Amino acid sequence: MLVKAGYDLYFYRNDNQRIEMDFFARDVKSLIPVEVKNRDNSTTSLNKLIDSKASSDIKYGIKLCNKNIGFNGKFYTFPYFMTFLLKRFLKEKTM
Repeated sequence: MLVKAGYDLYFYRNDNQRIEMDFFARDVKSLIPVEVKNRDNSTTSLNKLIDSKASSDIKYGIKLCNKNIGFNGKFYTFPYFMTFLLKRFLKEKTM
């Protein structure tokens, strides 16, 4: 769905393999890590990237999973079926 929405997809893993991120997207103001979860697992890498002072360009993240829409102060949660609306969300979020 992300490819069909026009995203070039990039996977990231740091050298010591403590942080691993599925995808990144960008809005006008920031780089947004996007994590896809097949279970209701914790999002350790997503939290580390958002909290890291070295990643000042990352203001929030997005988690795609089998849950309802939500925001916990760090990242937005969206159900899988709403992935096609991600580009629209990012565009409207910056306005």
